[in-house]
This record gives sequence, structure tokens and C-alpha cells, in this order.
Amino acid sequence: MNLVSVAARNVLRNKFRTLLTVIGAAVAVLAFVLLRTVLTAWNVAADYAAKDRIATRHKISFIMPLPKRYMATVREVPGVTEGTFMNWFGGKDPRDANNFFGSMAVDSATFFKVYDEMVVAPADMERWLGDRKGAIVGDVLANRLKVKVGDTVTLEGSIYPGPWQFNISGIYTATRKSMDRSQFIFHYDYLNESIPERDRDQIGWMAARIDDPSRSAEISAAIDKIFDEKDVQTATMSERAMNLSFMAMMSAVLTALNVVSIIILLIMMMILGNTIAMGVRERTREYGVLRALGFEPKHVKIFIVGEAATVGLLAGLVGLAISYPVVELGMGRYLEEHMGGMFPYFRIDPVTMVLAVLLSMGLSLAASLIPAHRASKLSVTDALRRVA
Repeated sequence: MNLVSVAARNVLRNKFRTLLTVIGAAVAVLAFVLLRTVLTAWNVAADYAAKDRIATRHKISFIMPLPKRYMATVREVPGVTEGTFMNWFGGKDPRDANNFFGSMAVDSATFFKVYDEMVVAPADMERWLGDRKGAIVGDVLANRLKVKVGDTVTLEGSIYPGPWQFNISGIYTATRKSMDRSQFIFHYDYLNESIPERDRDQIGWMAARIDDPSRSAEISAAIDKIFDEKDVQTATMSERAMNLSFMAMMSAVLTALNVVSIIILLIMMMILGNTIAMGVRERTREYGVLRALGFEPKHVKIFIVGEAATVGLLAGLVGLAISYPVVELGMGRYLEEHMGGMFPYFRIDPVTMVLAVLLSMGLSLAASLIPAHRASKLSVTDALRRVA
């Protein structure tokens, strides 16, 4: 037995207070893990973006359309190996208007070649290509809508009003964390042929695979230069840059989350510091006895710091134990199913787990430094006279 183990045993001397302290700090750890997971999940789309894929949108705004004929020009740019286009449809489930999911009309022949992380069974793909009203949905969305291959569904158009009928031709899965598994994909030709002629042959944005990711900026500039003299100019960038541009719209929220996570750490430090200070005051006479028996000031510090580290470790571990079912199994699954466009992969990152435990211990140690220093500076006579 050594001084650290004796200090750890002291944690159980006041079980009720220790329990309340651990629970309070664990709740702070839970809140910290939740906020850091939100930030991590928000960055997944950028962190796991394909390096060999670029995107082209209207130069002014993402919501403004591009002429469909631009796609043929992009495919001819040196360095581009394949290109596709998409158009946001904005369909809603008439049974539940609050059930939001991404619905897009795509170029049937090329979309799944450019987005090859969306895996579709060969039989489903053949069925889809042969059905004008066919649709392929993500596995998460299929569970949410309770549909299977062969079912017929009707979506209510928001951008393109009216009821739209589709046949579920297949279900895709994803091999990349950044891919939303709750999308509704259907043929652009079906949309284009069904809308008024004045609105036809317009697309939302284009995506292309390139042969050399290191030339992404060069190829993007070449594409934009071609359209500089046209009526509609473009802005082309890497997929990562495109995703970051979406995130920039929420920069204020992300900054607020960072600030709140720091505040939570300060609250945790105050909770731990208060408990440690109370324990030191109660055992001041004991420390005086130890000094009288020959223990040095550094030994007193070890007792206090060791006890604080134990409390911090317990709080961190309990906080993680609570976080897994609440954040990952509960909230994470809900967000992946209902907000897959923003949070396609909402899981607690291992780095966050380690950081939560280390910060819990580190803050506990930091909170113990002042009480430990003061206790070690007390003279034997003062400590023996002290009444908590």
C-alpha cells in the first residue's frame, strides 16, 4: 500500500457526498461529450469528403439553377473523368409533413458512378433504370417510411407542387461516413418532362470525379473560366470546400457550442473544487497528526491530489457510461434517421471519450492544487488546533 492508494480510499469516507459529486461532475461530462459529438458529427461531411470529387454551383447562390447544357461542357474539361448533375426536389411525405429528408432528381446514367459510395444491388439498379417513375432510397429512410422494394409511394412536392408518384426500385447503403443514408433519389427526366416547359432543362448543381486530387483547384478554376463569359457564371470547388461552405452558414451556432463546452468545464471544476476543499477542511487535524508523526508537506499534497484524481476519474468514467446510451444510442440514432442531411454519422468519437476522462481528471487535479498547497503549509500546531 502506498500514499496514492490510501488517498484513493479516502474517497469512500463520505460516500454520500462523493456520490453526489461524481453524479454532478458526470452530468457535466455528459453535456461536454454531447456538445463535442455535435461538433464532430457536423464536421463529418467535410472530414470524410471525397478528395477526387468537385462540385459546381451557381456563382451567386446555391439555390439558383444552372442550365443543364453546362454538364456536357464540364465533362469535356481535361482532368474530369465523369460528371453528373442533381436537382433538389423538396418532396414531403404527405402522411407526415415534419418528416424531412433529402429528395433529388438525378442524372440516372452517371449519378451512382460519381457517388460510388452509395451501394445499390445490381438487380435494384437494373430495375431502377428501367422504370421512369423508379426511386432508390437510403436504408435509413426506407425504415423511416416503412417501405420496401416494389412499394409505391406518393410525395407532395414543395418546389414542384402536386402529388408525385414513385415506385421503390431499390435501397442503397453507404460505405462513407459522410453520405446521408436518408435520401430519396429518382430520375431527372421524370421531373423534367412533368414540369412546365419554361422551367425545364434547369439543374441545381453538378459534381465531377477528377483523375488527380492534387489538381482539384486547377481543374475547378478551368471550369469556372469557361463559363465566365456566359450569362450564368459558376463557382466550382472541392467537395470538402463545398461542405465547409454549408457549415459556414452555421458558424455562429458552432462558436456558441464551443463557448458552452468551455463553460461546462468550468462548472465541473467548481463542483470538484468545492468537494475537495470541504474534505481538506474536515481532515485538517488528521493532516496535523500525520505531520507530527513525521510525514512531510509533500505527503499531505499527495493525499489531497490523489483523492482528487480518483474523484475525477470516477466522474469521467460514470459520465462516459451515461453518455453512450444517451448520446450515441438515443440521440445519435434519432438524428441519423431524421436529420441525416446534417448528421449522417452521429457517434461519439474515441478522441472525445479519452478527452472527457482526461479533462475530468485534469480539472479535478487543478481544483485540488490550492487546497493541497494551503494544507501543506499549515504548521503542526495550527493544524491540530483547527476545527473544520
